[in-house]
Amino acid sequence: MADDRPRILTGTRPTGPQHIGHFAGALQQWIALQHEFESFWLIADYQVSDFAEDIDLVRESVFETALDWLAVGLDPDQGHYVIESLVPEHAELTIWLSWFIGLGRLQRNPTLKAEMADVEAKMESVPVAFFTYPVMQVANILMPKAHAVPVGEDQLPHIEMTREVARRFNRKFGEVFPVPKGIVGDVPRLVGLDGDAKMSKSLGNTIDLRDDAETVMLKVRSMFTDPTRLRATDPGHVEGNPVFMYHDAFNPDEAEVEDLKERYLKGAVGDVEVKEKLARALNTLLDPIRERRSYYQARPDEVKQVLAAGSEHARMVAQATMGEVREALQLDYLK
Repeated sequence: MADDRPRILTGTRPTGPQHIGHFAGALQQWIALQHEFESFWLIADYQVSDFAEDIDLVRESVFETALDWLAVGLDPDQGHYVIESLVPEHAELTIWLSWFIGLGRLQRNPTLKAEMADVEAKMESVPVAFFTYPVMQVANILMPKAHAVPVGEDQLPHIEMTREVARRFNRKFGEVFPVPKGIVGDVPRLVGLDGDAKMSKSLGNTIDLRDDAETVMLKVRSMFTDPTRLRATDPGHVEGNPVFMYHDAFNPDEAEVEDLKERYLKGAVGDVEVKEKLARALNTLLDPIRERRSYYQARPDEVKQVLAAGSEHARMVAQATMGEVREALQLDYLK
């Protein structure tokens, strides 16, 4: 049956478990959009920067990412779970589109510049693939002819680059690609548990969606709060306090949060109570996610079928798109 909904493409690189930062910053938005749009949820294994260093981790993370997505409620009846490398047309389109993007344009991308610093710190030299993956992200979006891409505000420069490539291709070779727009949700920017601006598994400062209740409690107890506050009776700071940032993002009891903030500012509540109530709110959020995750974890063949069906559908769409691209580029040399 044809799906007449407009399309979105979004996804992630399989580099480890999904955590509550992913949930707050992306997954909630994807869940909200899945009934309005035909969704392509991409597990971008081509784009893992240290793929050659840890292939086993990538293999494990592909499956774990699918488990996390199913657990939070991304419905395979509403969208398509796609493993990037099972749709090799992504690589082909990347090669053709790489002629439409200058190296200087890539190097000016603020996200790429930040990631390059991380890669240079870990590796002796920056792999060529590091420069091709942003082009592949453009190809990922254009391949299913996505009309929109859910993104955080920091990713808008990449969407603009995708729009530039689509317009440039269409002007030269005819209207093949829709010019996609970015959908920026109300995305809270969460710091790590240690107060670091970046929440990262490698930094050990995340709460993972698969963490059990006791682990969540232990992690919350270890969270940074207000370093200027030495005793529970000292007035504290709420602004920029990681514990209250998490309360704002995950505690639906607004009256409780406001009460905690008022008392914290006056020095009338201790960190123990504030953290206990945060852990309770997080575990209430994660309980149904854990339950669904356990269901799918016990049924790996069901998960593999979701991945196979979504990737097969995406490849059918990709083959149709590449047929149009080859025709537009006049690649029918043997006719």
